[in-house]
Amino acid sequence: MLMHLPIVILTALPVSPVADNVPKFDIARECSLEGGTGANQDHCKDDENQALQQVHKQWSQFTAGDRQRCLSETTMDGTGSYVEYLTCLEMARDARNAQGESGNSQTVGKSRK
Repeated sequence: MLMHLPIVILTALPVSPVADNVPKFDIARECSLEGGTGANQDHCKDDENQALQQVHKQWSQFTAGDRQRCLSETTMDGTGSYVEYLTCLEMARDARNAQGESGNSQTVGKSRK
């Protein structure tokens, strides 16, 4: 009877969608919407591909909540940009890290009276 308890507990937990994988954006479409010369579009594609590589490298540093929020913000206009997505993720991560550091520094050096 107790063997089934973990199964019952797990099935009772709410399921929420989590961005577990790097999203797939259409780089060619994004860069064509940017317009400009062929050279500008090639530069755009290079930037997008570099940002995609960075997202893959840093993926574990971002929280699921930030991944989902940044995905929503980045695709709000119907397209997706890895440059914008990476920027959003890095800003969220850095802000969280800065808050953690400032929270720790506020208690360091305080003496009890």
